[in-house]
Amino acid sequence: MTLAKFFDAHSRKSFHQAVVVLFTVLSLTSFASAVERVTGANATLDIEPGARSAALGSATMAVDGDYLGLMSNPYQLSNVDYAWASFSHTEYYEDTKYDFASAVIPLGVGQGLGVSFSRFGADDIPYIKEGEPLPEGSNYNTLSIADWVFSVTFGRRLTERLDLGVGFHGLYREMDQTGYGFRGDAGLRFRVLDDLYISGLLKGWTSSAATWESGEFEYSSPELYLAASYGIGIPYLYGKLNVYWQGAGVFHQEARDMDFETDKARGARVWDDPLDWLSGGRGGIEFAFDFGLSLRAGLSSFTTIQSVTAGAGLTVAKFVKIDYAFESHPVLSPVHRISVSVSPYLFSHNPKPESSKDASKPSKILTEEPENEDSYEEMERVPEEPLPEKVPEETLESAPSAPAEPQKTSEEKAPQAPAQAPAQPTAIVETDDEILE
Repeated sequence: MTLAKFFDAHSRKSFHQAVVVLFTVLSLTSFASAVERVTGANATLDIEPGARSAALGSATMAVDGDYLGLMSNPYQLSNVDYAWASFSHTEYYEDTKYDFASAVIPLGVGQGLGVSFSRFGADDIPYIKEGEPLPEGSNYNTLSIADWVFSVTFGRRLTERLDLGVGFHGLYREMDQTGYGFRGDAGLRFRVLDDLYISGLLKGWTSSAATWESGEFEYSSPELYLAASYGIGIPYLYGKLNVYWQGAGVFHQEARDMDFETDKARGARVWDDPLDWLSGGRGGIEFAFDFGLSLRAGLSSFTTIQSVTAGAGLTVAKFVKIDYAFESHPVLSPVHRISVSVSPYLFSHNPKPESSKDASKPSKILTEEPENEDSYEEMERVPEEPLPEKVPEETLESAPSAPAEPQKTSEEKAPQAPAQAPAQPTAIVETDDEILE
């Protein structure tokens, strides 16, 4: 190879490498320009679907047994005993509707699987293409915009006091252009006392991302939320009082920016202003009667009393749950929400006694051993006389038959003792089994 050919081949190789590097840099530059960090990407995933949690101020992370709130409370699946199917319907302003359906399946003791499907959108929206004349009367074209969400959640009990929950959510957006979104969540719940729980949810640990048909890419940073719940039985009123609380975002201002606006600019992080962070939370109270009726009230935001919520629930024959929620808003019109949950197994079977959380403990008298040293066996044991030894039959046959001598009575053997009271009969001890019979 001549020197000219060598330099010619080397220059062409360098040119190709330079083109590849330039193309990579331009691609990364264009991608970086298209990537945008936003507040509330895939915000549809944060809408409250369940009427029970909505009536409690949407403190969904703290509410156990609401299987419509799986996207914010996946660890509750560690307590599911039976399969449930749940449905909810909500109508917002301007004919916007939100329909949600979920199903949970127990996967053994201490773990369960949940799947959910929802649609949030509006139909029959009139539109006019650019350049077209205005239609006459009602002769116009219509379109629909909607967000379709599919979720899979899993919950498992790690220890006697600790529960784990994870969830993955996919979103398809149909507007003037199509788009896709994705988010992964993970949470833990710890039982401090019998009816005191604290929980945390890392929302968007995979980052909440959305991509559009135009090539634009949006994402929101992960956010951490804390919640707590406490219940106390009130036998005098034949029911139980439950209190729920869910805090605002710990790391960022995302959750606070989307809350109700007030005169004071709010949204400080917890370490900057703890009181302001607490005021950005939400919560509610619930009283559940033993016969199946529940009354609820709450606040969707502690910053204003105009975010009051209320509702009620009724359990019918243990396999049907019907809930209603009323949600006010300081600016927009109120929202009414209805949800229904059905258990196919409980429709034809009674709850298993061992799986019932409210089953009474067995009686101590019939199951536990006596606390004193003397057991019941020792108390009922009566001394028995030893049986005479058995004489071999050969000895009896070989022995000569002779008249038996009359045995001497005790009076002949010993001098007559003074008269004594007749001996008392042996005491008869009745055991617990005989008493029960």
